[in-house]
Amino acid sequence: MIGNTGKLAGRTLFISGASRGIGKAIALKAAQDGARVVIAAKTAEPHPKLPGTIYTAAKEIEAAGGQALPCIVDVRDEKSVSDSLEQAVSLFGGIDIVVNNASAISLTGTQYTSMKKFDLMHQINTRGTYLVSKLALPHLMKGTNPHILNISPPLNMKPRWFKDHVAYTMAKYGMSMCVLGMSEEFAEHGIAVNALWPRTAIITAAMEMLGGKDISPQCLKPEIMADAAYVMLCRDAKAFTGNFSIDDVILKEEGVTNLDPYAVDPSVTPMPDFFLDAFDDAIADPKVVLQNTTKPAEEKAAEAASGETGKLQQVFNNIAPHITPEVVEKNNAVYAFVITVPGEAQPQKWYLDLTGAGGCGPGEAKGKADVTFSLKADVFHKMFAGELKPTSAFMSGKMKMKGDMSKAMRLEGLMNKMRKQGL
Repeated sequence: MIGNTGKLAGRTLFISGASRGIGKAIALKAAQDGARVVIAAKTAEPHPKLPGTIYTAAKEIEAAGGQALPCIVDVRDEKSVSDSLEQAVSLFGGIDIVVNNASAISLTGTQYTSMKKFDLMHQINTRGTYLVSKLALPHLMKGTNPHILNISPPLNMKPRWFKDHVAYTMAKYGMSMCVLGMSEEFAEHGIAVNALWPRTAIITAAMEMLGGKDISPQCLKPEIMADAAYVMLCRDAKAFTGNFSIDDVILKEEGVTNLDPYAVDPSVTPMPDFFLDAFDDAIADPKVVLQNTTKPAEEKAAEAASGETGKLQQVFNNIAPHITPEVVEKNNAVYAFVITVPGEAQPQKWYLDLTGAGGCGPGEAKGKADVTFSLKADVFHKMFAGELKPTSAFMSGKMKMKGDMSKAMRLEGLMNKMRKQGL
């Protein structure tokens, strides 16, 4: 892990969304240097589902050795942002660093994305980032080694990163386009503008809401992002700007190659995150066994089809005992599987109903499916054997999905839990 150098001592950081998750982790890392942190977030009162407020975060920052200014800020509101910046300048004397971390997410396709969610993501992610950067600019011009750091991905224009959640990708890429443009625009003022994105999924409250708490073993802790951000914010602003950095790459440049200390569970390979070209390499399945190619294709197809229905039935037989009232209440979703079997002209349909009394088996569920997975039989078996993560199968194109991405991610957590219990 990255040790503190003291380079941020006495510096003032304005961090949006710093009451929890990655934003708070960056704040705590800076606090260990004795930095001053403006906690710009909406949560003033305890949330029923999300931990932490701006005031609890402030206590942690002060305990870590820093100074804190908790501010109730809605990055969609210009006056709210402006007032918080003026408070910070009045108390701390200026602004040296801005971290645009606040973000909203909805991993849904166009049909399933309400305009309310669309507006929320664009107002917080793109507009909020632009607004905070714009209003902080006059103060950053007077700052010491001034930086703007956006928690956003590299701009990857491959359609695969758009097709399943167009609205979210547009909103996050809006943050990244701010980096692309502002790094050039602000260069004459010596202000660095960079982006930072994780190689893997990071366990945060948002991730748990999307995938459930059972998904946490497949994630790394927010501290990996905090350490990478710390390295970037300590670099010379005039020499290091316009970069779309990845957390583990930054750490490797500093000599850190063992990421186990950041793992929630070091024995589990972390789930890769979106938007990276290296995603395909990360999810490559080394367990694939080469097929015997000496037999005619027709014969191999017939052998594959023979007994396949029985194999699928056995998987669902193993799932059935795990459909408990607790699991149903927690997931509240209907999953449909359209499975292509070698040698069969039409795909087989199976379902997993985690609503009401629950159930699973061949055919279609009585209720409308929240998520429909389309995949080949071998991919299905690898998923339920734990050899291939559903998220990896989806993002690599081995499986197609329609519906609610957050409920799809919950299924991944449920599958992990079922395997631990003997699926």
